[in-house]
Amino acid sequence: MLRLSQISMVLLLAATLFGSVSCASNGAGREEIAVSGRSEDAKIWLPTGNVQHGKASWYSTRTNGGTRTASGERLRNDAATAAHRYLPMGTMVKVTNLRNGRSETVRITDRGPFTKGRIIDVTIGTAEKLGMVNSGVVPVKVEPMELVSN
Repeated sequence: MLRLSQISMVLLLAATLFGSVSCASNGAGREEIAVSGRSEDAKIWLPTGNVQHGKASWYSTRTNGGTRTASGERLRNDAATAAHRYLPMGTMVKVTNLRNGRSETVRITDRGPFTKGRIIDVTIGTAEKLGMVNSGVVPVKVEPMELVSN
């Protein structure tokens, strides 16, 4: 469940980026957010509330041999993608490095990691943004996101 402050921040960000924003209850105890005034392709992702805590590691085309991922896409070092054991392919997740507070949103395109205690593998490009390349493994929070506006 989102806190009011989180919803307010998202609405402010959306209004700044996309134009006007409206919020209404859908009658099922859930609020819907509509964005108007900009491109039809505008997307807003919000956390689902299913947060995981654990360790993250990184991988690259060198470590996986440049093979295709479980989704069929070829792994790219600079892509904002990751491997997770069971989240559906295409799921967007926000990964937060708990050592430095940096976070990135990535798309699940692969399966893994298969090392005990690790919950996600991110590409080396994402690992650089998260500040975890040198340490290799860091404690993280993983928040699956859901599309609320398109």
